[in-house]
Amino acid sequence: MKTRLAGVAAALVAGAVALFVAPVAVANPVPAVSAADGCYTWNRTLSSGASGDDVRNLQIRVSGYPGSGGKLAIDGQYGPATRDAVARFQQAYGLSADGVAGADTFNKIYELQDDDCTPANFDYSELNRCNSDWSGGNVSAAEAKANALVVMWKLQAMRHAMGDAPIAVNGGFRSKSCNDSVGGAPNSRHLYGDAADLGAGSQGFCALALQARAHGFSEILGPGFPGHDDHVHVAGGGSTWSAPDCGM
Repeated sequence: MKTRLAGVAAALVAGAVALFVAPVAVANPVPAVSAADGCYTWNRTLSSGASGDDVRNLQIRVSGYPGSGGKLAIDGQYGPATRDAVARFQQAYGLSADGVAGADTFNKIYELQDDDCTPANFDYSELNRCNSDWSGGNVSAAEAKANALVVMWKLQAMRHAMGDAPIAVNGGFRSKSCNDSVGGAPNSRHLYGDAADLGAGSQGFCALALQARAHGFSEILGPGFPGHDDHVHVAGGGSTWSAPDCGM
């Protein structure tokens, strides 16, 4: 009887030890964020190979860090381009630039964004001086507004790279009637919501045009390009960089 009890006790001890020495592995643990965000909260660490809506939301926030001449796809796939954009974002804000989006990266994004998901230094009213509902362009109202959000995050990256001095936005989205009224090009990127016209601000037109090359704008038009001596036009669509008076 004593021998059998000793065996049971030994088994219980062994089981207890096993509980402490064999923890369950957890893939992509929930990052230690400071609090749920009013706009969007990430619930896992993101790295190469991840996919989903959380990746797409991250891509929007780092869309201004594709590298000079690059453009980051907002496709929900965490590939090499997204990894490199995350690393550039991290480097820009003094974080460990490993290309893995975890607690530090997300907390920095939470600091930068307002509850409507716009970056702290830009808002929808600046990107739409045409109407209140984003309708009447070449895409649906929802798509036009979504495109404008990406533009704002690119501008936020550009602003930070230029010492955080304010960037003046004179306009963005246009309906077809608004575009016609200002003599815009028939297929202007403003009709898609992915364009903005910038004032000189403290930076000057040429500095803005040249800096925009590093922040995902595939269309940049400035001084020396017909009709653009009084502003710099930046857009996510298109494929022209032209500001002859600025050497571009």
